[in-house]
Amino acid sequence: MRIKLTLEYDGTNYCGWQIQPNGVTVQQQIENAVLAVTGEKVSVTASGRTDSGVHALGQVAHFDTNSSIPPERFAPALNSALPSDVRVLKSALVSEEFHSRFSAKKKTYAYKFYVSDVIRPLTDRYAAFVAFPLDFAAMKRVCELFIGTKDFRAFMATGSEVSDTVRTVYDAKITLSDDGVFTFTVTGNGFLYNMVRIMAGTLVAAGEGKISRQNVLDAFSSGNRNLLGKTMPARGLTLVSVEYPCDGEENLPLS
Repeated sequence: MRIKLTLEYDGTNYCGWQIQPNGVTVQQQIENAVLAVTGEKVSVTASGRTDSGVHALGQVAHFDTNSSIPPERFAPALNSALPSDVRVLKSALVSEEFHSRFSAKKKTYAYKFYVSDVIRPLTDRYAAFVAFPLDFAAMKRVCELFIGTKDFRAFMATGSEVSDTVRTVYDAKITLSDDGVFTFTVTGNGFLYNMVRIMAGTLVAAGEGKISRQNVLDAFSSGNRNLLGKTMPARGLTLVSVEYPCDGEENLPLS
């Protein structure tokens, strides 16, 4: 049977999602937990590979198993074998056609940053530090430019090997909390490598008065990465959720 997992994790101590020779990863922790619980060596596939230091509130993954454990019981069973910074929020039976990556239709990310005279240790674990005051209105005006179906090649990390750089952003907004933390939230049908972190860096640069709306428009038309802001640190990025067609209805009856 195929099991769908909804995961939350603090990425601070991990070298991203994907298993690699040097460094502990989230995928490795999940697969080790499945082995401990079922005795099976499985491959756990996620909706996407979060980078080193990136967090998740609603990452989705799946794996196939011959275990007799009821699907909904995998969550507590795996949690008993996982470290405290990785948790399965929900486990469910899905059809063999379900694929956590290829079946996904929308993803939502959030990027947090804050302005302060000094680095705030508790805030800094999940948000990037910005030393200079920011123009909130200028950032909102630039944020509006991200929405729509556009060629985002200027928002892609240098050296990325992707032939199709057109993506659809359904919603993008930036908010400011009472404690001075800015949150950039974006929903799209897919994202290029470092795209959200470059978007966030572009908002910061706009807030600092270093780039204008016209610079961003020119970057869309030319694909020139140099017209945009820097790539922000990984720790401010969180994968909030992944949406699927008829989400919540793909779960099969247990009988």
